Amino acid sequence: MRSFSFVKSSPVLRVAVLLLVLTVTSGWWGGCERQAATIYTAEADDPNFRRGKEFAKQASNREALSSFLRVIADRGDNAPESHLELGILYQQHMKDPLSAIYHFKKFRELRPNSPQANFARQQIDACIREFARTLPGELIENQTPQSSLHEENNKLRREIDSLKDQLDIARNSALDASRNVLPPLTVDASRTSTPPGGGGQGQSQAYGQAQPPAQSSGTTYGNNPVPLVPLAPVTSTYAPPTPAPLPPPPPSHQASPASITPVPAAPATIARGQRHVVAKGDTLYNLAQRYYGNRSRWRDILAANRDQLPGENATLRIGMELRIPQ
Repeated sequence: MRSFSFVKSSPVLRVAVLLLVLTVTSGWWGGCERQAATIYTAEADDPNFRRGKEFAKQASNREALSSFLRVIADRGDNAPESHLELGILYQQHMKDPLSAIYHFKKFRELRPNSPQANFARQQIDACIREFARTLPGELIENQTPQSSLHEENNKLRREIDSLKDQLDIARNSALDASRNVLPPLTVDASRTSTPPGGGGQGQSQAYGQAQPPAQSSGTTYGNNPVPLVPLAPVTSTYAPPTPAPLPPPPPSHQASPASITPVPAAPATIARGQRHVVAKGDTLYNLAQRYYGNRSRWRDILAANRDQLPGENATLRIGMELRIPQ
């Protein structure tokens, strides 16, 4: 109470307190007015937006960026034109395609039905292509033929499955044919001749004569006896071949050493074939298609190069020399 009474008794302090209250109130009210003016004022009439346009005309790109960013900070999502201007600055002058893509997409999000929405979409595609050119060339080249390699892989798998089916059919056919072989013939023991080492009269027969079978009283089929007639000995008619006549002897005079022409020895027969130096992109399937016109003959190339390709999963190295059999 004493303090308030002191203020009441001092006119100077009373005026100072009143001015302080007016200053605080005017500041709060002015801030509210500026915020309300920012929200309800058109973006084209914003002072920062106008300064940004002037800086852009003067090619002061850094100052223009700062002005447009202030507009976005003050207006939030009510600054689509500033996003469009920033996208153009980042793409054409700052060479920052990723930032340009962000602001172009933000403009299309805030103004999807604007006449400039199509322009923003085209600029997004251009920024994506520009960013792709900054990537390493090998990465782009390796990603380009992925679809074709996948299609070729599927085609080779289908060919392998077809070959497996054909092999199974051939194997089953071979098994069925082996089951249909005729049963072995049975030989009557009474009609076989005495072996050479059986002794008796067979040892006294001359070479080339067959031993006659032993006589039997007969074989009974039902109630009718059928006598067996011994076979007559067969005399061998083998005669050694007559030798061909020899050619006449050469003349008696001695040939000079200079007149003798040496006869070259016949070279050994070698399975000839072509040779191929592995280049980038070569596979056993491609080589079989190139040299034979048939991808299924890749196993022939694999078999001819077992010293370098121990298995089906062996990798072809660039510069490797392969034998291509005929």
